[in-house]
Amino acid sequence: MSRDAVVASLRRSALEASEYDARAAGLQVEVPEMKSKTIYFVAGEVSADNHGAALLRSLREFNTGLNFIGRGGPQMRIIAGEQFKNWIGDAAVLGLWEVVRKYGYFRKQFRETLKEIEESKPDAVVLIDYPGFNLRLARALGKQSPHQKIIYYISPQVWAWNRGRIEQMARFLDLVLCIFPFEADLYNQSGLRAVFVGHPMIERLRAQKINIERDPNLLGLFPGSRLREVRKIFPVMLESVRQLQKQTRNMRFEVAAASAELARKMTEMVDQRPPDRQVIEIKVGETAAIMQRAFAGIVASGSATLEAAYFQLPFVLIYKVAWPTYLAGRLVVKVKYLGMPNVLADKEVVPEFIQHRAKPSSIIQAVRRLIENAHARERMISEFDTIAGKLGESGASEKAARAVIEEIDPKIDMKRVN
Repeated sequence: MSRDAVVASLRRSALEASEYDARAAGLQVEVPEMKSKTIYFVAGEVSADNHGAALLRSLREFNTGLNFIGRGGPQMRIIAGEQFKNWIGDAAVLGLWEVVRKYGYFRKQFRETLKEIEESKPDAVVLIDYPGFNLRLARALGKQSPHQKIIYYISPQVWAWNRGRIEQMARFLDLVLCIFPFEADLYNQSGLRAVFVGHPMIERLRAQKINIERDPNLLGLFPGSRLREVRKIFPVMLESVRQLQKQTRNMRFEVAAASAELARKMTEMVDQRPPDRQVIEIKVGETAAIMQRAFAGIVASGSATLEAAYFQLPFVLIYKVAWPTYLAGRLVVKVKYLGMPNVLADKEVVPEFIQHRAKPSSIIQAVRRLIENAHARERMISEFDTIAGKLGESGASEKAARAVIEEIDPKIDMKRVN
């Protein structure tokens, strides 16, 4: 221990002793308040805003005096306050071409974010998902402010496209909070400190469980939460509906729309082909309910595939993007499967129909098997039990909050606010 450290330790001990003596004598002692801590958040998509809001709520439940600043979406802003920037309407983009087209916008936002962090000097920066922006930001912060504490929540899926990047990430990230257990093992082995906190969607989905029997004549359609996805994927679903309707007359279809705007777009697409309108219902905000009452489903790749697995809905996976985006992805993606249920199981539990393989004839053949073959249904549902078990118990947001607070200052009292 250095001479300065010894002196500081003696002063601290003397101060504590004098405070004890004063209290013993019945005197009033003023203890200086601990300076409040500030966290700067960056979330750039709707799902990250949802996860970020849950994390902020959990942080607020602890009596820590934390200040929240940064940028995210409307849910995070409600909790953080007016100083928090809602930029998700412009920041949430999908596809290589759309990112290139908005390069000037992102470049400007990148510089502004760096400047805001430099000026506010937060005790920690918490990056939530959004790897295209956030990984570059973390690297830039490592050069601009080498002592800045950086925490990554909803870890980037570099294990899918560039595992060699993990060692680079270890140079500028202090901690990664992982939602899948294999991620934490992989990162820790590579020298990047990581903690498995569980998947934050579990607590939300558990609250949405309903006691209802499945309708053997109902097929659920889940075309995605972005307009770009819907434009590519929903037409394939509609053609699959048409062909399936010819083979199974009693079949009905419910479509999960992530927003009223998407519902209007999908209604326009359905109305262009009138016969389908009689058997298709488009419903906003009922994804979980449809997943629990439908007999089978067609689900766009994304977080909805894990939700379907959690609710034990037998389904097939579909995905289509612009060809430049698909070809670029093929060059970098190193995993065998696109859907997270298959990635977690390390085998094809759910049939995947990607890009040119997303043909209605192939899709309805797989769907009919799940509807008509009881053994195939039960085998998939059994696999879903195992997959859901790997997502951890509920309370991921609270575990993440504890990890963030301990990383900022292990001495902070984390008792709950009543």
